[in-house]
Amino acid sequence: MDLHIISGDIQGAIAVSNQIPEFDSPYNLDEYERRLDDSSLILTAEIDEKPVGFKVGYDRFKDGSFYSWMGGVLPEHRHRGVASVLADHQEEWANENGYSSIKLKTRNKHEAMIAFAIGRGFDITDSEPNEDIGEIRIWMEKIL
Repeated sequence: MDLHIISGDIQGAIAVSNQIPEFDSPYNLDEYERRLDDSSLILTAEIDEKPVGFKVGYDRFKDGSFYSWMGGVLPEHRHRGVASVLADHQEEWANENGYSSIKLKTRNKHEAMIAFAIGRGFDITDSEPNEDIGEIRIWMEKIL
């Protein structure tokens, strides 16, 4: 496996995002442009020069944390360490750029994401109730 992490762009992130089956309604270009600014980091994972995963974050809260907003790996490339390598790059970049933690929000139905984050040292810090238990938002943070 020839895995490389490159500095990606919004269009590439959207292209991979649109192929992630867990994303019920992936964000469009307008939402990416609305959220992202000079604090943004867009990473793309490539295997044999083909995009197989992505990770996007930015300084959402202006509190010393870096917000890991979106990310995913194509199903056929999961369980090969792609998400871990993306997360390693994001954490290293955030640390080098003066951030003290990484925050993320996921949904209760994304059990694999919750387990992945806990395995990487994230703690659950909050939740947002929802009548649909699968749609409960789970806030997590990892101190760098």
